[in-house]
Amino acid sequence: MSREDAEEAFRVILRWIGEDPEREGLVDTPRRVVEAYRTYFRGYFEDPTEHLRTTFAETGGYDDMVLLRNIPFRSHCEHHMAPIVGRAWVGYVPAQRVVGISKLARVVDGYSRRLQIQERFTTEIANAIQSELEPKGVAVFVKAEHHCISGRGVQKHGVDLSTSNMIGCFKDDPILRQEFLAMVSADLKP
Repeated sequence: MSREDAEEAFRVILRWIGEDPEREGLVDTPRRVVEAYRTYFRGYFEDPTEHLRTTFAETGGYDDMVLLRNIPFRSHCEHHMAPIVGRAWVGYVPAQRVVGISKLARVVDGYSRRLQIQERFTTEIANAIQSELEPKGVAVFVKAEHHCISGRGVQKHGVDLSTSNMIGCFKDDPILRQEFLAMVSADLKP
């Protein structure tokens, strides 16, 4: 499918909603929307796990939790293509090596830039980190507002969805899991 095909599809949608795609204010809209979609869905054109392939073994013996907090993201619901806006918390306990913290945010960004359901998104982040870093454990918590519930359908504003995925020591050690969730909870307080 070509870029021109995509632009024509948006012209059809404009006509379908009752607009004139040749109107001055809309004549460039199909081109702009195609460019916007390229940005929204750039995660399809990358492998988020590649960000985790440069690691550091010089940890000074550090073997406790590493936690990157409040990572903002924007995604789109695969059912309605409505925005999902939220934050992610990503933690892991290194076994032998660590990764630059910006790489954790890049993994969140890479998976968020695809059509998603939050449950899969949460699991994809955790599985990528587990697979690439082979840590003792991974914990991911995601909280997001779904515009498919606030902007259409039931139209409930201020509602958010929380999901988590625990692997390895975070699943097996209730104290470590509670420590992770307590740090997340501290960020969520008003």
